[in-house]
Amino acid sequence: MSEGAGPRLATPRLLLRRWRDADVDPFAAMNADPVVMEHFPATLDRDQTAALVESFEQRFEEHGYGLWAVEVVDPPELRSPFVGFVGLNFTDWPAHFTPAVEIGWRLAADQWGRGYATEGAREAIRFGFEDLGLDEIVSFTVPANLRSRAVMERLGMVRNPDDDFDHPRVDPTSPFHRHVLYRLARADWR
Repeated sequence: MSEGAGPRLATPRLLLRRWRDADVDPFAAMNADPVVMEHFPATLDRDQTAALVESFEQRFEEHGYGLWAVEVVDPPELRSPFVGFVGLNFTDWPAHFTPAVEIGWRLAADQWGRGYATEGAREAIRFGFEDLGLDEIVSFTVPANLRSRAVMERLGMVRNPDDDFDHPRVDPTSPFHRHVLYRLARADWR
């Protein structure tokens, strides 16, 4: 696959772009890392990761947005061609808040603590509200994922415990079945 056409987003330190073949191996390493995947039901192998990337690319074609691959472009000594993803994901599986557009991210563990998830997500949210005209963006995770929840709160997203839900795509016996939901309305953004 070569990087497809479509929106590329930039922040002072990051480039959010479409996926390339060269991204699959480092993404597979991330998805096989039990630290990165701590709050997911399972790690993913290379074939599952390649299929996931294909699904990300298909969503760009269908919706004009998606989960962008993230490059660190500045400062020069920290440049990296791939550190994970940040972006917008159309969600229409059955839940009380769907259909919805979700903001999501996953970064390599050695990139945590640098503010990349927040920085990239802010730009993706700006794109969603200003360029796509979305009325609301949501995010969700398991209750124990305090790092992601902190990012959601830094983004100005708000949780109402009445919105928490059981994820319909996670086994009901799994400890990852219950999710917390955060919301951000365009009227409340900025």
